[in-house]
Amino acid sequence: MGKNKIVQSIINLIGGSENINKSWHCMTRLRFDVLREEKIDIDAIKKLPGILGAQYQNDQFQIIIGPQVAEYYAALTQSLSENTAENTEKTPHTASKKGLISLFMDTVSGVFGPIVPAIAGAGMIKGLLAGLLAMKIIATKTDTVIIIDLIASGVFYFLPFFLAISAARMFKTNEYLAAAIAACMMYPSLIEAAKALASKTPNVADTFYFLGLLPIPVFNYAASVIPVIFSVLALSYIHRGVDRIMPAVLKTVFTPTLTLFITALVSLTIIGPLGIHFGKGLAWLIQGLFDLSSVLAGLVVGAIRPVAILTGMHHAMTPIALQNFAEKGYDMLMPMMCMANMAIAGATFAIYFYEKTRQDKSVVLSAAVSALLGITEPALFGVLTKYKKAFLSATIASSVASAFIAFFGVRLFGYILSSVFSLPAYIGPYFIYAISGVLISLILSFSLSYCLVVRKNR
Repeated sequence: MGKNKIVQSIINLIGGSENINKSWHCMTRLRFDVLREEKIDIDAIKKLPGILGAQYQNDQFQIIIGPQVAEYYAALTQSLSENTAENTEKTPHTASKKGLISLFMDTVSGVFGPIVPAIAGAGMIKGLLAGLLAMKIIATKTDTVIIIDLIASGVFYFLPFFLAISAARMFKTNEYLAAAIAACMMYPSLIEAAKALASKTPNVADTFYFLGLLPIPVFNYAASVIPVIFSVLALSYIHRGVDRIMPAVLKTVFTPTLTLFITALVSLTIIGPLGIHFGKGLAWLIQGLFDLSSVLAGLVVGAIRPVAILTGMHHAMTPIALQNFAEKGYDMLMPMMCMANMAIAGATFAIYFYEKTRQDKSVVLSAAVSALLGITEPALFGVLTKYKKAFLSATIASSVASAFIAFFGVRLFGYILSSVFSLPAYIGPYFIYAISGVLISLILSFSLSYCLVVRKNR
């Protein structure tokens, strides 16, 4: 069965295109906002070829596919268009019925999925550069370092533009207006004022005033995440509202004019500042855990990571990591994500020795290798959910290995995928501890899974 037929079957089993309010994808899952949950035939969808799992979680329906998800999403979009059921919101009140956590998770997972290749590639280069500088293989003040740094840092500095485009596609609004909002937040007069304020330059105001009345707080939105995403969300509603009341003869000129003006003011006065404080608050909570005890932080983050991936909530950590990169220049959460992936891989490798048929062994081996490469859904949904003790083994190993690397302060200096191929990004003073953590994670999860599942059932 080809992808197009599988996608058509998915649409039918969800309840038809008329039941799909919105669809998007992250790195491994198709995600749907549906009108009526009871119309979904989850068991039938799970039996389709190429489908690794399906679940209704956090007010959204998720279908786990794996690395080929973008191809399935392209076929899905085409099928929905052919059925004259465009991926637009059919019921504007749907989002309001969701809780704040569900809305946040939907938004983050939908926006970050498409731009991961850019931030992961740039993050790998940034991490390698940090390692080379730490080992003094290349000198700090050279043109070579400047060039490598601009290649690596450009994506993160101008991250609001990437997020704006991705968010506009998710919220079904104009991409160029979204980029214009990001441009307002990134304009030099605002960025330079924020930098001057941060450096405590005398006589620098911390607030601009529009018409002498409306206060616009000064913030540096470069590399920020939450402000631009929710500004584009506001843009989608404002644009529809303005377009609805605007006379047809004036739409071409005045709809974008009013939309841009209103959204920019709302973003700069309300959404942007709230987003900055919210992002700092998330980072502060995690940092508080590290301040209390880095080992405790590792134990907690390592333990919840496999469960978070299973439930689709793991994207909640991405804004925190990016906030850390923007403010501190490094992050300690992402190494723990790597430990979790390695633990999942180790536990899955052990199940290889439990399976009897060549086909089952092939499925398990493929899932384990995917986990090593940073894609854990095949292992979690295809293997470890069937063997609860193996899943427990992965969770324990993830927690122990994360506590180990946290004790030694292992950190990254750029966003990367949590894969064995990402280990060169750790080159530097923490490299030996990162490698040790990976070995602990793999060996411990394999050993526990082997003893609890394989040996016990022989």
